[in-house]
Amino acid sequence: MSQQPPNARSEIQEVPAEVCELAAAVQKLPLQFRQGIEPLLSRVVESTRRRRRILGLVQDALSQLRLDMKYLVFDLEATRRERDDYRRQLEESQS
Repeated sequence: MSQQPPNARSEIQEVPAEVCELAAAVQKLPLQFRQGIEPLLSRVVESTRRRRRILGLVQDALSQLRLDMKYLVFDLEATRRERDDYRRQLEESQS
């Protein structure tokens, strides 16, 4: 955590501001304290990133599910209209 990678800006967006503030505060600590806290902080940051990625995947899946449901409802309504039209035509032809 002591060096920021080239894509640090995109990584910062993946981590809440509070965690970034905590990381900055840890960097200001003396080395003896920082060495004990940095591994823990790294795990927190990684789990936060993983949760954000999972949340993004879940949100994408829900959006796709909503869209699929709209298509299914549209198809169901069209099928019902066709059925009703065929019934009407059948009743008219039998009369």
